[in-house]
Amino acid sequence: MKKYIKIVVLGVLIIFNYTSCSDEFTVVDPIGLINEDDFLTTDAEAESVIYGIYDLMAWNYNRPWNSAFVLKVLAGDIANAGSTTGDQPPLQQLDDFIHVADNPAITGVWEGFYKTIGLANVLIEKLEVSELASKDKFIAEAKFLRAYSYLELVTMFGDVPLRITTPKSIDEFGLARSSKSDVYAQIENDLAVAINGLPTKGAIGEPFRISKEAAQAVLGKVYLFQEKYDLAAIEFETVISSMAFDLEPNFADVWSSSSENGIESLIEINYVSTEKYDWGNFPWGGRPESNIHAQLMGPRGDAFDVAAIGIANGWGFNIPTAKIGAAFNNAGDVIRKNATLISEADLITAGGAVTPPDAGIHDYEGYVRLKYVTKTEDTDGPINELNYGINWRLLRYADVLLMAAEAYHKNNEDPKALIELNKVRDRAGLADVTVTGTALFDAIVLERQLELAFEGQRFWDLVRWGLADTELSSFGYTSKNQVFPVPSNEISRNVLINPEDQNPGY
Repeated sequence: MKKYIKIVVLGVLIIFNYTSCSDEFTVVDPIGLINEDDFLTTDAEAESVIYGIYDLMAWNYNRPWNSAFVLKVLAGDIANAGSTTGDQPPLQQLDDFIHVADNPAITGVWEGFYKTIGLANVLIEKLEVSELASKDKFIAEAKFLRAYSYLELVTMFGDVPLRITTPKSIDEFGLARSSKSDVYAQIENDLAVAINGLPTKGAIGEPFRISKEAAQAVLGKVYLFQEKYDLAAIEFETVISSMAFDLEPNFADVWSSSSENGIESLIEINYVSTEKYDWGNFPWGGRPESNIHAQLMGPRGDAFDVAAIGIANGWGFNIPTAKIGAAFNNAGDVIRKNATLISEADLITAGGAVTPPDAGIHDYEGYVRLKYVTKTEDTDGPINELNYGINWRLLRYADVLLMAAEAYHKNNEDPKALIELNKVRDRAGLADVTVTGTALFDAIVLERQLELAFEGQRFWDLVRWGLADTELSSFGYTSKNQVFPVPSNEISRNVLINPEDQNPGY
C-alpha cells in the first residue's frame, strides 16, 4: 500500500491536525495552489485522500515509540516489555500496569486515531455535498476507516468523544465523552454504509484496501463485543459462506512476506523495505514507510545469538512471557509454538546462545518471540534495522472463525461453534474439540490465546470476558486497568472534559 502513498501525500491539500480537541485544526500544509472549493471533484482527488487516511492508519500503528500495535500487544500476559530496565519508560510502565494519564505512548495512540478520524470526516463531508458520480464508494471506504478507528478507541478507552463532523470554529472544539453505547451505535451506522458501498474481496483492486467482507467481519466483532451474539453470528456466517478468505495451509506461512495481503488477511497495514533509510534520514518524528517496530520487537543483539535459526537481532521489546510458553506446551501445540516462539533450550540446541539474565535481559522468562520476527529477507538496507517491510495483520480469517465459534456458542449453537473452532485446530495439527457448554467456551478462550498470541487481542478478550482479574493480577493488573486513561492533555484543552471525567482510578 505504501508505494501508492508517496504519490498521494502531495494530493491531500487539507489535513486537519487535531486530536479530539485541539486548536491546531486550521494548520494546512501549503501544497500547490488548487482552490479548496474545487478539490474533490474527480475520482483521482478523492482516492488521494483515501490513500491519505490509510497512510495515517499505517503511521498510528507504527508511530516511532508510540505504536498502537505495540500498545495492544504489550497489555496482558502474552508479552513483557523487555529490552533493558530503563529503556522506554512509557512502555515499561504499561507492562507493569503503573501507567498514568500523561503516558506519551497512550497519548500518541489517542492522537493518531483522532487524526485518522479527522481526515475521514473531511472527506465524507466534502463528498456528501459534491456532484462526484462515484462518491458513494469513497464515502463507504472512509466510513469504514472511521468506524475501525472508533472501535479501537472505544475498546482501549471506553467512553470517548464522538466527533463525526469537522469543527468550523473554535467554539466547536469542546466535545464531551460519549457513552460506549453511543459510540458503538455510530460504528454500526458507519459499517452499514461501508458494507452497502464497498466492493467484494475479488473486486477491490489494490490488495490493501478494505472489502465488503472485511466490513462485515468487523461489524460481527462490534456485535460480539456488545454481547449481541445472534447478530454477530449472522455477520460471521456471511463472511464464512462468501468463501472470499481461507486459512493459509501452513500456520508459519501466515507471517511470511510472500503471504502478505493473502488468502487469510482481511485487514492488513502495509509497509515497504525499499526506502533506503539510514541513521541520517530516518523520519523519527515523521511517518516512516518501513516498519520500525519490527526492529523494536526483534531479540536484542547483546542478549541473544539467533543467527543459527535464521533471524536477525533487534532491540528486544515485547518478549514472550513464561505463561504463553507454558500454554503452548500444556496444549501440545507444537506447530503454532514453533512459529510463535522458541525456548532457550531449543535455541541453544539449534546453535544459538543466550546471555545470562544477570547481564541485563530485562523481563526475560526463557523464550524468544518468532511471530513477526526480524528476518533479513524482510529488509533491504543500507541499514537493515531501519528498513523492515513487515505488514501488521490486524484481522485475519482465523480470528473470524474463532469469533464465529464464540458467537455460536453464546447463541446456544454449539454444533456450529465446534465446526469453526475445529477448522483452526485442524491447521494446528490438534485433535478436534467435542465438548459443549462451559468446557467449549474454555476451549475457545485457550484457542484464541494460542492462535492470536502477539497480535494484540488477548488483553481485550480477557477484559470483555471478565477474566482479566483472574489472569492478570499477578502481572500488576487492577480493575482500573481494563481501559487506558484519557490523556491528560485532552482533559487540559477540552473544556467539556473535566478531571472528574477521567476513567476511574487514574
